[in-house]
Amino acid sequence: MAYDPTVYIVDDDRAVRDSLRWLIESIGVKVETYESATDFLRAHDPERPGCIVLDVRMPGMSGLELHERLRRSENCVPVIFITGHGDVPMAVRAMKAGAVDFVSKPFNDQALLDRVQQAIERDKQNRSKRAEHQEIFSRWSRLTPREREVMEMVITGHSNKSIAARLGVSSKTVEAHRAKFMEKMEAHSLPDLMRITLSAGLPKQDA
Repeated sequence: MAYDPTVYIVDDDRAVRDSLRWLIESIGVKVETYESATDFLRAHDPERPGCIVLDVRMPGMSGLELHERLRRSENCVPVIFITGHGDVPMAVRAMKAGAVDFVSKPFNDQALLDRVQQAIERDKQNRSKRAEHQEIFSRWSRLTPREREVMEMVITGHSNKSIAARLGVSSKTVEAHRAKFMEKMEAHSLPDLMRITLSAGLPKQDA
């Protein structure tokens, strides 16, 4: 199921939540608000795209703790921290840990909107890349162990003749394996195959 991007606002201050909702909805983006990290986690579906606008300091689980927990998920959406003046050093540390940006209070409306749109676009690109990698891994999983072995040697520069000698088979057998893995990997050329395998970080044959 395809979802529209959503901006999740997590802040214990209702006035801030309402202000941010009005601002972000003014550009036609869906918004959900939560007054605590715990409430957000109860409702959170990592398959839904978007970004999180997150307060650093909150009662109970802090924004930093929520961010750390979300980072353990492969589908973690981008996080933009909202900080008070004294929270800036913490926000900088959070960025080093993977947050995409931070906005100091009081924030400039347009600056925040720009960051939200950039974060949504980043999430879109990340999801597209993960989907591509999953598709490539699915193709790779359909290869036989011997096809994977031959493919790895082809990628590392071995000729058909060299591979045949290493495996104790004929060159025609190597050519047959090569044709099979090229078809299964949907690669049109050796450079195309190398691009596909490198971009997806496929496991080595002996892994």
